[in-house]
Amino acid sequence: MILVTKPFMPSYEEYQEYLKGIWEREYLTNDGPLVKNLELSLSEYLGVKKILYTTNGTIAIQLAIKALGLSKEIITTPFSYVATTSSIVWEGCTPVFVDIDPKTLNIDVTKIEQSITKNTTGIIATHVYGNPCDIEGLESIVSKFNLKLIYDAAHCFGTKYNGRSIFEFGDVSTTSFHATKLFHTVEGGGIFSRDPGLMQKMRLMRNFGHNGPEKYSGIGINGKNSEIHAAMGLCNLRYIDKIISKRKDQCYLYDQFFVNNTSIRKIIINENADWNYAYYPIIFEEESLLLQAIERLNFNEIFPRRYFYPSLDTLEYVNSEDVEICKEISKKVLCLPLYHDLKVEQIELITRIINSI
Repeated sequence: MILVTKPFMPSYEEYQEYLKGIWEREYLTNDGPLVKNLELSLSEYLGVKKILYTTNGTIAIQLAIKALGLSKEIITTPFSYVATTSSIVWEGCTPVFVDIDPKTLNIDVTKIEQSITKNTTGIIATHVYGNPCDIEGLESIVSKFNLKLIYDAAHCFGTKYNGRSIFEFGDVSTTSFHATKLFHTVEGGGIFSRDPGLMQKMRLMRNFGHNGPEKYSGIGINGKNSEIHAAMGLCNLRYIDKIISKRKDQCYLYDQFFVNNTSIRKIIINENADWNYAYYPIIFEEESLLLQAIERLNFNEIFPRRYFYPSLDTLEYVNSEDVEICKEISKKVLCLPLYHDLKVEQIELITRIINSI
Protein backbone atom coordinates (compact mmCIF):
# COMPACT_ATOMS: atom_id res chain seq x y z
CA MET A 1 0.00 0.00 0.00
CA ILE A 2 1.29 3.46 -0.96
CA LEU A 3 -0.28 6.31 1.00
CA VAL A 4 -0.14 9.99 0.08
CA THR A 5 2.30 10.54 2.95
CA LYS A 6 3.98 8.82 5.87
CA PRO A 7 5.61 10.50 8.86
CA PHE A 8 9.37 10.44 9.08
CA MET A 9 10.37 8.38 12.09
CA PRO A 10 13.74 8.52 13.86
CA SER A 11 15.16 5.35 15.35
CA TYR A 12 13.30 4.03 18.36
CA GLU A 13 16.54 4.06 20.38
CA GLU A 14 17.13 7.72 19.59
CA TYR A 15 13.67 8.70 20.74
CA GLN A 16 13.95 6.45 23.78
CA GLU A 17 16.98 8.41 25.02
CA TYR A 18 14.79 11.50 25.33
CA LEU A 19 12.04 9.49 27.01
CA LYS A 20 14.46 8.26 29.65
CA GLY A 21 15.24 11.85 30.59
CA ILE A 22 11.53 12.69 30.77
CA TRP A 23 10.91 9.74 33.09
CA GLU A 24 13.82 10.77 35.30
CA ARG A 25 12.71 14.40 35.57
CA GLU A 26 8.98 13.57 35.82
CA TYR A 27 8.33 16.87 34.04
CA LEU A 28 5.81 16.39 31.24
CA THR A 29 4.47 19.79 30.21
CA ASN A 30 4.22 23.50 31.17
CA ASP A 31 7.18 24.81 29.17
CA GLY A 32 9.59 22.03 30.12
CA PRO A 33 13.29 21.80 29.23
CA LEU A 34 12.75 19.87 25.98
CA VAL A 35 10.14 22.38 24.80
CA LYS A 36 12.58 25.22 25.49
CA ASN A 37 15.36 23.29 23.76
CA LEU A 38 13.17 22.68 20.71
CA GLU A 39 12.14 26.34 20.47
CA LEU A 40 15.78 27.44 20.63
CA SER A 41 16.90 24.79 18.12
CA LEU A 42 14.14 25.70 15.68
CA SER A 43 14.94 29.40 15.98
CA GLU A 44 18.57 28.69 15.13
CA TYR A 45 17.79 26.37 12.24
CA LEU A 46 15.14 28.62 10.69
CA GLY A 47 17.04 31.85 11.26
CA VAL A 48 14.29 33.56 13.25
CA LYS A 49 14.53 35.36 16.56
CA LYS A 50 11.93 33.32 18.38
CA ILE A 51 9.22 30.71 17.98
CA LEU A 52 6.35 29.82 20.27
CA TYR A 53 5.73 26.06 20.20
CA THR A 54 2.00 25.33 20.36
CA THR A 55 -0.43 22.44 20.65
CA ASN A 56 -1.07 22.48 16.89
CA GLY A 57 -1.24 24.78 13.89
CA THR A 58 -4.93 25.53 14.33
CA ILE A 59 -4.45 26.89 17.83
CA ALA A 60 -1.60 28.98 16.42
CA ILE A 61 -3.96 30.68 13.96
CA GLN A 62 -6.59 31.25 16.65
CA LEU A 63 -4.01 32.80 18.99
CA ALA A 64 -2.83 35.08 16.19
CA ILE A 65 -6.38 36.27 15.44
CA LYS A 66 -7.04 36.91 19.13
CA ALA A 67 -3.71 38.61 19.83
CA LEU A 68 -4.08 40.97 16.86
CA GLY A 69 -7.61 41.87 17.96
CA LEU A 70 -9.18 40.93 14.64
CA SER A 71 -12.95 41.13 14.43
CA LYS A 72 -15.78 41.35 11.91
CA GLU A 73 -14.43 40.47 8.43
CA ILE A 74 -11.16 38.73 7.57
CA ILE A 75 -10.19 38.28 3.94
CA THR A 76 -8.81 34.84 3.16
CA THR A 77 -8.38 32.17 0.52
CA PRO A 78 -10.92 29.47 -0.35
CA PHE A 79 -8.06 27.13 -1.34
CA SER A 80 -6.53 25.89 1.91
CA TYR A 81 -7.12 23.30 4.59
CA VAL A 82 -10.40 23.77 6.47
CA ALA A 83 -8.57 24.93 9.62
CA THR A 84 -7.75 28.26 7.99
CA THR A 85 -11.43 29.11 7.59
CA SER A 86 -12.77 27.35 10.69
CA SER A 87 -10.32 29.27 12.90
CA ILE A 88 -11.76 32.54 11.60
CA VAL A 89 -15.33 31.44 12.29
CA TRP A 90 -14.37 29.92 15.67
CA GLU A 91 -13.02 33.31 16.76
CA GLY A 92 -16.34 34.98 15.90
CA CYS A 93 -15.19 36.57 12.65
CA THR A 94 -16.53 36.32 9.12
CA PRO A 95 -14.31 34.91 6.34
CA VAL A 96 -14.49 36.82 3.08
CA PHE A 97 -13.12 34.71 0.25
CA VAL A 98 -11.02 36.11 -2.58
CA ASP A 99 -10.32 33.94 -5.60
CA ILE A 100 -6.94 32.36 -6.33
CA ASP A 101 -4.30 32.74 -8.99
CA PRO A 102 -4.69 29.78 -11.42
CA LYS A 103 -0.91 29.33 -11.75
CA THR A 104 0.30 29.54 -8.13
CA LEU A 105 -3.01 28.59 -6.44
CA ASN A 106 -2.34 31.28 -3.84
CA ILE A 107 -4.76 34.13 -3.12
CA ASP A 108 -4.95 36.53 -6.07
CA VAL A 109 -3.64 39.82 -4.72
CA THR A 110 -5.12 41.78 -7.64
CA LYS A 111 -8.63 40.87 -6.47
CA ILE A 112 -8.30 41.71 -2.77
CA GLU A 113 -8.99 45.45 -2.74
CA GLN A 114 -12.46 45.07 -4.23
CA SER A 115 -13.41 42.87 -1.26
CA ILE A 116 -12.21 45.28 1.43
CA THR A 117 -15.00 47.04 3.34
CA LYS A 118 -15.24 49.20 6.45
CA ASN A 119 -15.59 45.95 8.42
CA THR A 120 -12.35 44.38 7.15
CA THR A 121 -9.77 44.03 9.92
CA GLY A 122 -7.19 41.67 8.46
CA ILE A 123 -6.04 39.16 5.86
CA ILE A 124 -5.11 35.53 6.37
CA ALA A 125 -3.21 34.21 3.37
CA THR A 126 -2.01 30.63 2.92
CA HIS A 127 1.31 29.80 1.28
CA VAL A 128 -0.22 26.86 -0.58
CA TYR A 129 1.98 23.73 -0.68
CA GLY A 130 4.81 25.80 0.82
CA ASN A 131 4.82 28.13 -2.22
CA PRO A 132 5.10 31.77 -1.05
CA CYS A 133 2.29 34.21 -1.83
CA ASP A 134 2.83 37.57 -3.49
CA ILE A 135 4.33 38.97 -0.29
CA GLU A 136 5.11 42.45 -1.63
CA GLY A 137 1.59 42.77 -3.00
CA LEU A 138 0.01 41.74 0.28
CA GLU A 139 2.24 44.03 2.34
CA SER A 140 1.33 46.95 0.10
CA ILE A 141 -2.40 46.32 0.59
CA VAL A 142 -2.30 45.96 4.38
CA SER A 143 -0.19 49.11 4.61
CA LYS A 144 -2.58 51.06 2.39
CA PHE A 145 -5.70 50.00 4.31
CA ASN A 146 -4.15 49.69 7.79
CA LEU A 147 -4.95 45.98 8.09
CA LYS A 148 -3.25 43.12 9.94
CA LEU A 149 -1.67 40.26 8.00
CA ILE A 150 -1.42 36.64 9.13
CA TYR A 151 0.25 33.97 7.03
CA ASP A 152 -0.93 30.40 7.32
CA ALA A 153 2.46 28.85 6.61
CA ALA A 154 1.51 25.33 7.67
CA HIS A 155 3.32 23.83 4.65
CA CYS A 156 6.38 26.05 4.79
CA PHE A 157 9.00 24.48 7.03
CA GLY A 158 12.36 25.22 5.38
CA THR A 159 10.98 27.53 2.68
CA LYS A 160 12.86 30.79 2.22
CA TYR A 161 11.85 33.99 0.47
CA ASN A 162 14.54 36.34 -0.81
CA GLY A 163 17.00 34.48 1.39
CA ARG A 164 14.94 34.87 4.57
CA SER A 165 12.76 32.40 6.41
CA ILE A 166 9.18 32.56 5.15
CA PHE A 167 8.14 32.84 8.81
CA GLU A 168 9.71 36.32 8.98
CA PHE A 169 6.85 37.92 7.05
CA GLY A 170 3.47 39.30 8.07
CA ASP A 171 2.37 40.55 11.47
CA VAL A 172 2.22 36.88 12.46
CA SER A 173 3.13 33.66 10.68
CA THR A 174 1.89 30.30 11.87
CA THR A 175 2.86 26.77 10.99
CA SER A 176 1.97 23.15 11.68
CA PHE A 177 4.13 20.31 12.95
CA HIS A 178 1.46 17.66 12.42
CA ALA A 179 2.60 14.12 11.60
CA THR A 180 1.76 14.65 7.91
CA LYS A 181 4.16 17.58 7.59
CA LEU A 182 7.72 17.72 6.30
CA PHE A 183 8.94 18.37 9.86
CA HIS A 184 6.73 17.00 12.58
CA THR A 185 6.43 16.60 16.34
CA VAL A 186 3.49 14.16 16.01
CA GLU A 187 1.13 17.03 16.90
CA GLY A 188 2.26 20.60 17.17
CA GLY A 189 2.49 24.04 15.68
CA GLY A 190 4.42 27.28 15.84
CA ILE A 191 3.88 31.04 15.95
CA PHE A 192 6.33 33.66 14.67
CA SER A 193 6.37 37.45 14.79
CA ARG A 194 9.04 40.14 14.52
CA ASP A 195 7.17 42.16 17.16
CA PRO A 196 8.60 41.27 20.62
CA GLY A 197 5.58 42.73 22.41
CA LEU A 198 3.19 40.67 20.33
CA MET A 199 5.23 37.52 20.92
CA GLN A 200 5.13 38.12 24.67
CA LYS A 201 1.38 38.65 24.49
CA MET A 202 0.89 35.36 22.63
CA ARG A 203 3.26 33.57 25.02
CA LEU A 204 1.00 34.53 27.92
CA MET A 205 -2.17 33.71 25.97
CA ARG A 206 -0.76 30.27 25.15
CA ASN A 207 -0.73 29.44 28.89
CA PHE A 208 -4.13 30.67 30.13
CA GLY A 209 -2.75 34.21 30.47
CA HIS A 210 -0.53 33.19 33.40
CA ASN A 211 1.95 35.90 34.34
CA GLY A 212 3.16 34.14 37.45
CA PRO A 213 1.65 31.37 39.61
CA GLU A 214 -1.17 33.58 40.88
CA LYS A 215 -1.25 36.32 38.27
CA TYR A 216 -3.05 36.59 34.95
CA SER A 217 -2.46 38.98 32.09
CA GLY A 218 -5.64 38.99 30.08
CA ILE A 219 -7.57 36.07 28.64
CA GLY A 220 -5.72 32.92 27.63
CA ILE A 221 -6.13 29.36 26.45
CA ASN A 222 -4.26 26.09 26.84
CA GLY A 223 -2.12 26.18 23.71
CA LYS A 224 1.01 24.58 25.17
CA ASN A 225 2.70 21.40 24.02
CA SER A 226 4.39 18.57 25.90
CA GLU A 227 7.86 17.17 26.48
CA ILE A 228 6.84 13.96 24.71
CA HIS A 229 6.07 15.85 21.50
CA ALA A 230 9.13 18.08 21.79
CA ALA A 231 11.32 14.97 22.03
CA MET A 232 10.07 13.81 18.62
CA GLY A 233 10.80 17.25 17.18
CA LEU A 234 14.35 17.28 18.52
CA CYS A 235 14.96 13.87 16.97
CA ASN A 236 13.51 14.80 13.59
CA LEU A 237 15.27 18.16 13.37
CA ARG A 238 18.59 16.29 13.06
CA TYR A 239 17.42 14.83 9.75
CA ILE A 240 15.53 17.73 8.21
CA ASP A 241 18.16 18.61 5.60
CA LYS A 242 18.22 14.99 4.41
CA ILE A 243 14.40 14.92 4.37
CA ILE A 244 14.17 18.03 2.18
CA SER A 245 16.96 16.81 -0.11
CA LYS A 246 15.25 13.44 -0.58
CA ARG A 247 11.93 15.08 -1.46
CA LYS A 248 13.66 17.33 -3.97
CA ASP A 249 15.04 14.23 -5.70
CA GLN A 250 11.62 12.57 -5.64
CA CYS A 251 9.94 15.63 -7.15
CA TYR A 252 12.59 15.67 -9.87
CA LEU A 253 11.80 12.02 -10.65
CA TYR A 254 8.09 12.78 -10.93
CA ASP A 255 8.96 15.64 -13.29
CA GLN A 256 11.01 13.34 -15.52
CA PHE A 257 8.34 10.64 -15.70
CA PHE A 258 5.66 13.24 -16.54
CA VAL A 259 7.76 15.18 -19.07
CA ASN A 260 5.65 14.10 -22.07
CA ASN A 261 2.25 14.24 -20.37
CA THR A 262 0.37 17.28 -21.68
CA SER A 263 -2.85 16.50 -19.79
CA ILE A 264 -1.46 17.64 -16.46
CA ARG A 265 0.43 20.69 -15.28
CA LYS A 266 2.33 21.78 -12.18
CA ILE A 267 1.92 24.89 -10.07
CA ILE A 268 4.27 27.81 -10.65
CA ILE A 269 6.66 28.30 -7.74
CA ASN A 270 7.41 31.89 -6.70
CA GLU A 271 10.64 32.89 -8.45
CA ASN A 272 11.97 34.50 -5.25
CA ALA A 273 11.48 31.32 -3.22
CA ASP A 274 13.78 28.56 -2.10
CA TRP A 275 10.99 25.96 -2.02
CA ASN A 276 10.88 23.03 0.43
CA TYR A 277 9.32 20.35 -1.85
CA ALA A 278 6.68 19.59 0.76
CA TYR A 279 4.09 18.29 -1.75
CA TYR A 280 3.79 17.13 -5.33
CA PRO A 281 0.46 18.48 -6.66
CA ILE A 282 -0.62 18.06 -10.27
CA ILE A 283 -3.52 19.76 -12.03
CA PHE A 284 -5.49 17.74 -14.58
CA GLU A 285 -7.11 19.25 -17.66
CA GLU A 286 -10.45 17.79 -16.62
CA GLU A 287 -11.93 16.44 -13.40
CA SER A 288 -12.91 13.26 -15.25
CA LEU A 289 -9.23 12.48 -15.81
CA LEU A 290 -8.51 13.03 -12.11
CA LEU A 291 -11.31 10.66 -11.13
CA GLN A 292 -10.03 8.02 -13.53
CA ALA A 293 -6.55 8.40 -12.08
CA ILE A 294 -7.80 7.99 -8.52
CA GLU A 295 -9.79 4.91 -9.47
CA ARG A 296 -6.84 3.19 -11.15
CA LEU A 297 -4.37 4.19 -8.45
CA ASN A 298 -6.71 2.96 -5.70
CA PHE A 299 -7.12 -0.33 -7.58
CA ASN A 300 -3.35 -0.71 -7.26
CA GLU A 301 -3.51 0.22 -3.54
CA ILE A 302 -2.09 3.69 -4.15
CA PHE A 303 -3.89 6.48 -2.33
CA PRO A 304 -3.24 10.08 -3.42
CA ARG A 305 -5.27 12.95 -1.96
CA ARG A 306 -7.51 15.66 -3.36
CA TYR A 307 -5.74 18.37 -1.43
CA PHE A 308 -7.63 20.81 -1.25
CA TYR A 309 -11.16 19.79 -2.14
CA PRO A 310 -13.82 21.08 -2.06
CA SER A 311 -13.45 24.85 -2.28
CA LEU A 312 -13.90 26.24 1.25
CA ASP A 313 -16.63 28.66 0.22
CA THR A 314 -18.92 25.60 -0.02
CA LEU A 315 -18.75 24.96 3.74
CA GLU A 316 -22.19 25.13 5.35
CA TYR A 317 -21.16 27.69 7.95
CA VAL A 318 -19.75 30.37 5.60
CA ASN A 319 -21.11 32.70 2.94
CA SER A 320 -20.73 31.61 -0.66
CA GLU A 321 -18.51 33.85 -2.79
CA ASP A 322 -17.70 34.37 -6.46
CA VAL A 323 -14.51 32.29 -6.56
CA GLU A 324 -14.96 30.44 -9.83
CA ILE A 325 -11.27 29.77 -10.43
CA CYS A 326 -10.91 28.09 -7.04
CA LYS A 327 -14.06 26.03 -7.54
CA GLU A 328 -12.77 24.83 -10.90
CA ILE A 329 -9.14 24.24 -9.86
CA SER A 330 -10.04 22.41 -6.65
CA LYS A 331 -11.82 19.75 -8.73
CA LYS A 332 -8.68 19.06 -10.75
CA VAL A 333 -5.84 19.07 -8.18
CA LEU A 334 -4.34 15.85 -6.91
CA CYS A 335 -1.42 15.48 -4.49
CA LEU A 336 0.65 12.41 -5.26
CA PRO A 337 2.48 10.27 -2.68
CA LEU A 338 5.60 11.93 -1.31
CA TYR A 339 7.51 10.77 1.76
CA HIS A 340 11.02 9.86 2.82
CA ASP A 341 10.85 6.12 2.18
CA LEU A 342 9.03 6.34 -1.16
CA LYS A 343 11.04 4.30 -3.68
CA VAL A 344 11.98 5.08 -7.26
CA GLU A 345 10.04 2.09 -8.59
CA GLN A 346 6.95 3.24 -6.69
CA ILE A 347 7.15 6.71 -8.25
CA GLU A 348 7.57 5.06 -11.65
CA LEU A 349 4.47 2.90 -11.06
CA ILE A 350 2.37 5.90 -9.99
CA THR A 351 3.38 7.93 -13.05
CA ARG A 352 2.89 5.01 -15.45
CA ILE A 353 -0.68 4.59 -14.24
CA ILE A 354 -1.45 8.29 -14.63
CA ASN A 355 0.28 8.55 -17.99
CA SER A 356 -1.71 5.59 -19.28
CA ILE A 357 -4.91 7.63 -18.88
